[in-house]
Amino acid sequence: MPENLKFPDGFLWGAATSSHQVEGNTHNDWSEWEKSEKRTNYLKSSGLADKYGLDNFISGKACDHYNRYKEDFKLAKELGHNAHRFSIEWSRIEPEEGKFDEKEIQHYRDVIQSLRDLGLEPFVTLWHWPIPLWLRDMGGWKNEKTADYFARYAEAMVKALPGIRFWVTLNEPEIYAFNSYLRGIWPPQARNPFTYFKVLKNLASGHNKAYPLIKAASPEAQVGIAKHNVWFEPADKSLVNRLLVKVADYLWNDYFLNLIEDFQDFIGLNHYFHNRVNWGFNKNANEKVSDMGWELYPESIYHSLRDLVKYNKPIYITENGLADAEDKNRAWFIEETLKHVSRGIEEGIDVRGYFYWSLLDNFEWDKGFWPRFGLVEVDYKTMERKPRRSAFFLKS
Repeated sequence: MPENLKFPDGFLWGAATSSHQVEGNTHNDWSEWEKSEKRTNYLKSSGLADKYGLDNFISGKACDHYNRYKEDFKLAKELGHNAHRFSIEWSRIEPEEGKFDEKEIQHYRDVIQSLRDLGLEPFVTLWHWPIPLWLRDMGGWKNEKTADYFARYAEAMVKALPGIRFWVTLNEPEIYAFNSYLRGIWPPQARNPFTYFKVLKNLASGHNKAYPLIKAASPEAQVGIAKHNVWFEPADKSLVNRLLVKVADYLWNDYFLNLIEDFQDFIGLNHYFHNRVNWGFNKNANEKVSDMGWELYPESIYHSLRDLVKYNKPIYITENGLADAEDKNRAWFIEETLKHVSRGIEEGIDVRGYFYWSLLDNFEWDKGFWPRFGLVEVDYKTMERKPRRSAFFLKS
């Protein structure tokens, strides 16, 4: 890391993963959907099956991180990390309603102990999108009772995994609701704006109900969510563009955070997108893009951090990264991003950590295995791990 970038003592440096994307052999609503007739027919009719192969879209054994986590954490340590964000797979813990699997709970105890043995701070996410099948069959997050089931699961995990300093209850609730219930491209593929807002409110209720239970079980724990915020930038000072930005800011960036405002100790910022608004959205210059076609605009993270100051909470950047199979832009992107994070800190923004997405190449949801986000390259045939050149950038 360049010497001119200054960060506070105790700053957390690391990378993130999520259970379904790296562990392998999960059994949940996502793993069932991946193999469903509706999904398979779409992949064939769209030409994606011919382009990538159907196996690309089946998570299967993923990166086999479930069995290789010690190897992966050693790599993270060698890359200079002092923290690691990962998620617990709810469907492993509670495969049947109300029945908690002690063997799987012990697995996550072992995962946490492995991190601690290496001096890596565990940053633990309770829910990163998939749900158990029994919960899917009850309607999932459309059912307001899911908030109670989630709170019960959260409390059980905090009691079973003592000493965790940082709990992330929900990962990107608005992305999940948007893609599952508004765009209809993720399971359960429902398209209804009323359901979208209902799901958001149920997710907020789940967090708000879990928060006091977590604090009661572990008073010293810090609790927040990982919130996907976008910097909406007006192309000019016209009334239309400023109004569009204001509406987008409220609906996308602020709405959910306002619902949980009294029930969070920190804000986790997941940041990937800048959105230039010019009588419409996504009017970006796109001078540099990732392998997924996402604009690379590192400055935008500074503006998203500034937007969060009004909540008066510490901020941890819980995800930020790019798909870059050839490793052409990753080091540049991380350096430029951290320059703008450092700029924000110098101005007094209380940023306390940065987690790159992702530690490993992994299963990128509906896109499958072809996008390569990892600091560490994974050969999916042999499961060999190989740090990319850019992976060493965070090492001081």
